[in-house]
Amino acid sequence: MSQQSRREFLENSMFAAAAAAAAGPLTTAARAQEKQSSSPNERLRIAVVGVKGRGQSHLSEFMNRQDCEVAAIVDVDETVGQKMGVERVEKTTKKKPAFFKDLRKALEDKNIDAVSIATPNHWHALGAIWSIQAGKDVYCEKPVSHNVSEGRRIVQAARKHGKIVQTGTQMRAERGVQEAMKFLHDGKLGKVMIARGLCYKPRGSIGAKGTYDVPAGVDYDLWTGPAPMLPLTRKNLHYDWHWQWEYGNGDLGNQGIHQMDVARWGLGVNDLGKSVVSYGGRLGYEDAGETANTQVSIHEFDDNKRLVFEVRGLKTDGLRGAKIGIIFYATEGTLVIGSYDAGVAFDRDGNQIAKFTGSGDHFGNFVQAVRSRKQEDLFADIEQGHLSSALCHLGNVSYRLGEQTNAKSAEQKLNGDKEALATFGRVASHLQDNGVDLETAHLYFGKPLKLDGKAEMFVGDDVSQANAMLTRDYRAPFVVPDEKNV
Repeated sequence: MSQQSRREFLENSMFAAAAAAAAGPLTTAARAQEKQSSSPNERLRIAVVGVKGRGQSHLSEFMNRQDCEVAAIVDVDETVGQKMGVERVEKTTKKKPAFFKDLRKALEDKNIDAVSIATPNHWHALGAIWSIQAGKDVYCEKPVSHNVSEGRRIVQAARKHGKIVQTGTQMRAERGVQEAMKFLHDGKLGKVMIARGLCYKPRGSIGAKGTYDVPAGVDYDLWTGPAPMLPLTRKNLHYDWHWQWEYGNGDLGNQGIHQMDVARWGLGVNDLGKSVVSYGGRLGYEDAGETANTQVSIHEFDDNKRLVFEVRGLKTDGLRGAKIGIIFYATEGTLVIGSYDAGVAFDRDGNQIAKFTGSGDHFGNFVQAVRSRKQEDLFADIEQGHLSSALCHLGNVSYRLGEQTNAKSAEQKLNGDKEALATFGRVASHLQDNGVDLETAHLYFGKPLKLDGKAEMFVGDDVSQANAMLTRDYRAPFVVPDEKNV
């Protein structure tokens, strides 16, 4: 891209304010210079919550910035928190952070400026809201919520208290993706009709369901938090919670949220749409997991726009060269985003007509917005994170209200919809390639549900059960507050 074209992009795109403030793309060298230029006396003091998995990346990002200090580690697993958090920070920065098992204790520290949340999904919303109410800005991992309602509560809390809340969907910060979205929104491929998100990521069994001991050093009451207090029924407390409904949202809400977010962004839709239906199953093995490892969700929006999302947890080939990505189908061609920071556009004849690539600095964007106090500087404001997370939750609601089916019955339920039938045909072939018998498999076809996308609720007959699943019964005192009390 020429310097003039890049300047026009920055001036015209939805990211102009943030990009201008950041003085253009943050290359590795420029980012290093920016980090070194900040005075230690101007450091933001960060508390990182949850440090075993994604929290390690949070530590790296904030420790490597001269304008930030990891002042506190919060983890309900004291062994993990001390070894992977406190010891690592002290070794890297030569300064020992405070340690807390209970987030509420950390929030009492008036010197902490921001909280960075990398807990299991069921803690995201409550952790974010408590932090906002305590006067902290927040970086919250994806999905920002465990259900639709609590995601909206975070948005309301952020607006009420005037806090900066960034969502951990870092593809929004990647320059290649930003340029691809600009190309799409400028109509260079005509009208975009379908966005297809792909989460083709093999996942093996997590082991047999049973009753397991909670690891020593873990405060299981705090770990459970808003969820019901239940025995540990999986071998690994950490990470494998993704595949149990009380704590996680399956790969649709784990890896898939990144691609769901870009799919919605590319379509240009900013509500939850008109309808949703989802089908799939946990196929190929039986284990302690509950969420689908094979799933398709179909979302319909105004103006005949459609978002189709595919999850495949068994071995599979890619589609259009992508396994973790997004494909946009427009009247004049297609756009394939096959990685976190790059995309390729093709005309109707399949000829490549444009290529987009370039990285960004998502955590740096958060720091910049915290300093500017401008919500609009964020690449991934909490409301964008809420809407994309909510689409994942809607697909899971439909799926969980479904009935067991077979291939023939599933095809009949698709009512002659050519695109939907073609998608199902590919899924059926994929399952057969993995030795799954579609006549005997636990394949479920979800309940078709209509929506008031702006009100964020299901409408029509017999939707009381579906609407109840937009929230959850919280375990006191770990209760996500209602709209009046955020």
